[in-house]
Amino acid sequence: MNRMLVSLGTVSLMAISVANAAAKDKQSEAFLKNAIEGNFAEVSMAELAQQNGQSNAVKSFGRMLSTDHAAANQKALNAAQALGMNPPSGPNAKQKADHDKMARMSGAGFDKMFATHMVADHQKDIAEYKKASKAKDAAGEYASGQIDTLQKHLDAAKSLKAGS
Repeated sequence: MNRMLVSLGTVSLMAISVANAAAKDKQSEAFLKNAIEGNFAEVSMAELAQQNGQSNAVKSFGRMLSTDHAAANQKALNAAQALGMNPPSGPNAKQKADHDKMARMSGAGFDKMFATHMVADHQKDIAEYKKASKAKDAAGEYASGQIDTLQKHLDAAKSLKAGS
């Protein structure tokens, strides 16, 4: 009887461990999906900044965003592949709508809205990446490796906003 209870207890613990691992995988996959969509969105916003921005600072920030987020996306896609997930191929619907709204703007109005959007977006991203960086998998490694770059972007966006 005792042996059977110990066996049932072991089986229960194994099932819980498997369920926890599956939940962590889902969290990592959800994070990477959002991160990849976000990187695609940042690259398209960066192109807008270079086309529609008025100030050289906004255009320069756009170039930095484009370079950094394209490189980050390659790393995120590699992490997604390591987890065996099917990654998204572009930004999500809200990000597309934000892009389309900003695409209709130019000049000083664009610069101001762009800077405001970039500050809010990077603040949110940093919080999500810090949370995801705790995972001990490819998603966590990716997140950990991007926090400094995101902080650099946030600081630059704040200086753009202060200048507008």
